[in-house]
Amino acid sequence: MNSFSTYLQLGLGHILNIAAIDHLLFILSFIVGLQFQDYKKAISYVTAFTLGHSITLALATLHLIDINVAWIEFLIPITIVLSTSGHWLKGNHNSRLTFGTIALFGLIHGLGFSNYLQSLLGQEQSIILPLLAFNVGVELAQLIVVGFLLLLMEILLNYLRVNRNYLMIGISLLILAFTLPMIFERIP
Repeated sequence: MNSFSTYLQLGLGHILNIAAIDHLLFILSFIVGLQFQDYKKAISYVTAFTLGHSITLALATLHLIDINVAWIEFLIPITIVLSTSGHWLKGNHNSRLTFGTIALFGLIHGLGFSNYLQSLLGQEQSIILPLLAFNVGVELAQLIVVGFLLLLMEILLNYLRVNRNYLMIGISLLILAFTLPMIFERIP
C-alpha cells in the first residue's frame, strides 16, 4: 500500500463507515443545534478535531507516544458525552465547546485508530505522504458528514419548523443512548 489515493480512501472509509459510530457520534455532538448558516463554525470545529486527530495519529504512528489502547477506547465515548453535555451545561450552542477543547478531544480519538494505521504504514519507507493522504481523507469525509447534518438541521428547523430546543434534546438523548453503553462496555 503506497499510493496517495489508497490512503485517501482509507481516511474516507475511516469516517464514512458504520463501524466508525463513535466518530460519527462525536461529530454529531458538536454539530447539534447548528444551522446551515453556521457552516464556518462547523468547519472550524471539524478542522480542530482533524488537527488533534492528526497530531496523535502521527505521534503514535512514529512510535513517539504509546498509550494503553484500552484507556483510549474508554475515553473516546467519554469525550462524546462531554461534548454532548457541553452546550447544555453552558446554556446555549454559541458558548459551547471551544476550538481548543474539540482539538483536545481529537487528540484522544486519533490515538484510537493509531494501532491499525501503524500496521498499515509499517511497510512504507516514508509515512509522511500516506499519513497526509489519510488525514485529508478524514477531513473530507467529516466535511461530507457535517454538510449532510447541517442540511438536515436546516430542513428540520426552518422547513419542518421543529422546535430547536426539542431537536437538541432529542439528538443529545439519542447520542447519549448510544454512547453510555460504550463507556460501560469499555471500562479498562
